[in-house]
Amino acid sequence: MALPYPFSYLLFLLLILLSSLPNISQATSRAPNRMLALVQNQPLVLKYHKGPLLKGNITLHLLWYGTFTPTQRSIVIDFLESLTSTSAPGAPSVSTWWQTTESYRGGPCTLVVGNQILDETYSLGKSLKNDHLVALASNPKLNSAPGDRVVHVILTAADVAVEDFCMNQCGTHGRGKNGNSEKIAYAWVGNSVTQCPGQCAWPFHQPLYGPQTAPLVAPNGDVGVDGMVINLATVLAGAVTNPFEDGYYQGPASAPLEAVSACTGIFGKGAYPGYAGNVLAENATGASYNAVGVRGRKFLLPAMWDPLTSTCKTLV
Repeated sequence: MALPYPFSYLLFLLLILLSSLPNISQATSRAPNRMLALVQNQPLVLKYHKGPLLKGNITLHLLWYGTFTPTQRSIVIDFLESLTSTSAPGAPSVSTWWQTTESYRGGPCTLVVGNQILDETYSLGKSLKNDHLVALASNPKLNSAPGDRVVHVILTAADVAVEDFCMNQCGTHGRGKNGNSEKIAYAWVGNSVTQCPGQCAWPFHQPLYGPQTAPLVAPNGDVGVDGMVINLATVLAGAVTNPFEDGYYQGPASAPLEAVSACTGIFGKGAYPGYAGNVLAENATGASYNAVGVRGRKFLLPAMWDPLTSTCKTLV
């Protein structure tokens, strides 16, 4: 399960505050050295809990719940196809970002888009509980052959309310069962543009709390869907490196810091609370991005924890 964004962002703020404490303490000559040691920066380490990861060839089956325009769907599909694209779209690339997952146990993870279902009739209504997400992920039309490695991805439209959406989470991942009673991983993200863009589409919208800086221009001109891409990147990285709550994470299994959620709020070098970091910008539109995908599509992707360096790795 992905760490809820508000909690992880507040933790990020706290870590920044703690990092400043040594300098404050050093200015007080009477502060003992052993007290300073208590607030020194510590390496960020995601512990491996000895469970299986999703590695090898992984198929992503998609369920679009509610109304999405063809353009909105194409933005998400282009992102997913860019994750392991073998073409050379330019640097920095989306596939380079995803390659960091290779440093986790088990080697590469190659993603391909499989079946897609459009549920434009809101079959379970417009107010979903977490149990509804599991039910949608278990849709028999998403099933693959027995033994296939899959992640069932649910994407909810802007007019769909989901339990804890905007309060404790912008997206999540978990486990369910397919029609063959096999354990599967699923991921969910929602379009927050009308419900909580300051919380789940930052930095493309003024933040709900914390330092108030001007929002960045969304690279594909859609605050809600460009925000979904950030959250989808977060939960997919978590789904393959901690699919069943016993992979890589820090903290309690019920609210873990995972591959990307451990690096919340960081998109480029020099990031700090309220500032996404030094990212790239289109000359003509001013749109911000840090990764290029298939068909020249641009995205803004969050930092990912790198097991080789125990740091949050950015593309720029």
